[in-house]
Amino acid sequence: MNPSPRPVTIFNVLMLCFLMCLQGAHAADRELLDILLQNGVITAEQYERLVDKESLSSEDLLPSTDADDVVVVSVDEEEIVTEVSLDEEIQTAINEAVAQSVSEASPIKASYGSKGFGFATRDGKFATNLQWRAQFRYSNPFGSDPRQISAFEEDSTSSFEQRRLRMKIGGHGFQPWIKYYFEVDLQPARDVDADAVSSGARVIDWRVDLAKWDWGGIRMGQWKIDLNRERVDSSGRQQFVERSIVNRIFTVDRQVGVQLRGRLFEGTPADLNYYAGVFNGEGRSVKNSSEDHLYMGRLQWNFLGRELAFRQTDVEFTERPTGSFAVAGFTNVGPCTRWSSSGCGNLDGFLKPVVAQQDQYRIEQGVQELAFKYQGFSFQQEWHRKFITDRVEGTESDLTGTYVQAGYFFHNLIDGFPAPLELAARYAYVKEPNKIDRAFYNEREEFTLGANWFFKGHSNKLTFDFSHLTIDDSVLRASDSENRVRLQWDVSF
Repeated sequence: MNPSPRPVTIFNVLMLCFLMCLQGAHAADRELLDILLQNGVITAEQYERLVDKESLSSEDLLPSTDADDVVVVSVDEEEIVTEVSLDEEIQTAINEAVAQSVSEASPIKASYGSKGFGFATRDGKFATNLQWRAQFRYSNPFGSDPRQISAFEEDSTSSFEQRRLRMKIGGHGFQPWIKYYFEVDLQPARDVDADAVSSGARVIDWRVDLAKWDWGGIRMGQWKIDLNRERVDSSGRQQFVERSIVNRIFTVDRQVGVQLRGRLFEGTPADLNYYAGVFNGEGRSVKNSSEDHLYMGRLQWNFLGRELAFRQTDVEFTERPTGSFAVAGFTNVGPCTRWSSSGCGNLDGFLKPVVAQQDQYRIEQGVQELAFKYQGFSFQQEWHRKFITDRVEGTESDLTGTYVQAGYFFHNLIDGFPAPLELAARYAYVKEPNKIDRAFYNEREEFTLGANWFFKGHSNKLTFDFSHLTIDDSVLRASDSENRVRLQWDVSF
């Protein structure tokens, strides 16, 4: 029995066209017929009829098709007649196959994913991801966190703002474990709580990771050092429009230095991440001007045997409960009493770095942290303690801060609740004295309710929050409060 003809595939068509274009001799035609017979494209009868011809044409091999040939499809008892040209189908198949062949022959692969546009060599030795991110924000009656009662008495504002405009470039080179990352800020240079007064691009992150082994690797460069979760969490991965009132006082932010980091006992009850680093201590893009350094360390216990990423909310709907408990601390001697993305700065009541002596302030700070996620529920908490010793005046200051926040996708409980919507709440408290031998400068509290609508995870989301902010100034023997609303669209391309 002769084998029945098989459908004309892209492979068959390409081989046919290729051999017909390049080989016209009778021997080549016979070899072509042998291949077509073996692949079931022609029958044995067709083979016998064509084998003695001096040359072959497409009419000899392809089924004849009249211009009036049609394909009949029945849809809802109605016949839809579609004219199909076999020549057009073959040409489309050839075009697609050629495009695929060209793509596979290229030494570079292009893609798009959660890290933006990706370009990589086919041998896997080099890769680069490029991503753009922007935050468009509205706030009323003020965008920053008031620190003085007088801030409540100032004129209210209703403001639109381009909060962050960033370009991110990351990947690996030579080996997958030699990783690099750069981040450029195109936003007007300013502190988190200051108004925009000047513009200028700046490189805020640049780092290289040698991460061949999970148990130990080296990071060098400039980045937000791994002291506490709220600050390390990207501004594009936040649960609220902005970080809590705790952040300004207790963040150590971006520093230049080197760090040893790794993960031990993975997947066991003793699962542990560790970080130990030495940095200049004078903030972003500043080389050290003395022999003093900032020394930091962090231990993070993944008590359920699974590592919790530095990312707020549980939009990923973590399948198994995942949590971490961490303690961290640092010490530093220098002119800075606070840091931000703009670099070295000063807290209220302390000298500005340009005025302070180079070794005027010794800072010792510690933090305890807890975080947890499970099936749409997220929780995180931090408690900070910061001691500042003025080595010139001989005084000490003791600052305390804490926050707790949680969010949940109530669609898990209520079927009619929108699936992309997350509701969240946060409480934060700060006690900030000027000097320990005087009355406390003030105590501040934040109560915030928030809502997130995720169009595409954190890459495309709309965030709204409402805050009630209070200040109790024991020096002035006065207190005041104010409400604030903010709306923000955060999008990454």
